[in-house]
Amino acid sequence: MDTQQYSILVVDDEENIRWLYKEELEEEGYSITAAASGEEALQMIPETKPDLVVMDIKMPGISGVDTLIKIKEMDKNIPVILCSAYGDYKQDFTTWASDAYVVKAASLDELKKAIREVLEKRYPEK
Repeated sequence: MDTQQYSILVVDDEENIRWLYKEELEEEGYSITAAASGEEALQMIPETKPDLVVMDIKMPGISGVDTLIKIKEMDKNIPVILCSAYGDYKQDFTTWASDAYVVKAASLDELKKAIREVLEKRYPEK
């Protein structure tokens, strides 16, 4: 899979997480843009047209789950991976609208694997 063909929008209210994801995913070859809130992400999507959104669930203002719903209303084809430090959100049926759910960890291996799998499934022609 040629990761350079893919753009990812990272949405997290924690600057350190945005920076970490950006650094790690750019090392993998992805093109990364970042938003600090759900509101900012919703403004950026029409302009940046990301291939994938990686988003925190717990954020001030509009939550990741509410942002997910709005993203799917804008364009149901944009895959969204929800990330949370809390595994119990997996039981919340509203998170099931996401394409994957990853519990935040010190290692980003699980997130990177989920990104590859979602992109390969969503864009088999690339």
